[in-house]
Amino acid sequence: MDVQNRFNHKVVIVTGAAQGIGRGVALRIASEGGTVVLADRSALVDEVLAEIKASSGIAIAVHADLETFAGAQSVVAEAIQHFGKVDVLINNVGGAIWMKPFEAFSAEEIEKEVFRSLFPTLWCCRAVLPEMLKAQQGAIVNVSSIATCGVNRAPYSASKGGVNALTASLAFQYATQGIRVNAVATGGTEAPPRKIPRDGSNRSLNEQEQTWVQQVVDQTLDRSHMHRYGSIDEQVNAIVFLASDEASYINGSILPVAGGDQG
Repeated sequence: MDVQNRFNHKVVIVTGAAQGIGRGVALRIASEGGTVVLADRSALVDEVLAEIKASSGIAIAVHADLETFAGAQSVVAEAIQHFGKVDVLINNVGGAIWMKPFEAFSAEEIEKEVFRSLFPTLWCCRAVLPEMLKAQQGAIVNVSSIATCGVNRAPYSASKGGVNALTASLAFQYATQGIRVNAVATGGTEAPPRKIPRDGSNRSLNEQEQTWVQQVVDQTLDRSHMHRYGSIDEQVNAIVFLASDEASYINGSILPVAGGDQG
């Protein structure tokens, strides 16, 4: 298979496409011939759209809150309206908002973590499945995390455990209807500073919060056989492979991309 054209004639939804891994996935899919539906609630997604169009790629941007089912439905509806189908869904929305011991989380913070890192994947899978079932084909790649076993992120860990369970369940149920569902469990990943912090504030961490974050960094480096963080490209490589037809006989897999840390 010609890697440069792996996604020719395919319509691919990429959620969380404004920054980080999601942006990297969207740009790679477009560079390999895919038609990309960029989904994010941040206006920064328009910059990614401009990058793709500047390279003669085909894409649209949809501003949507994927923590709601209505938001997920709107993304699928836009894809169908513009391109008539959805071949691939890549669920990238998520990420720990706070890093601290579980007893330090408020009830509201726990809910926000779950709504950020579980519900967008849950809702988008639910929204896209009817279209894939009509076509009797499709591929879904969920971005999970090896932090299902990790310190100072219990609500996030629980959310990504839910993503893993959803992946296994959907893969088993829909395989005979031409739909593959897999996940990439990302490890620590070097990325540029977020333009919009996950907690919505720009305040500096206090000394205790810095200690809790450092504990996460130390665990990540210690558990990786390579004792380093990965790059965005290293995560993108795995995600895009599972989304492509090269992975046509891979289903229900949760692939750790964490330098040997299995989570």
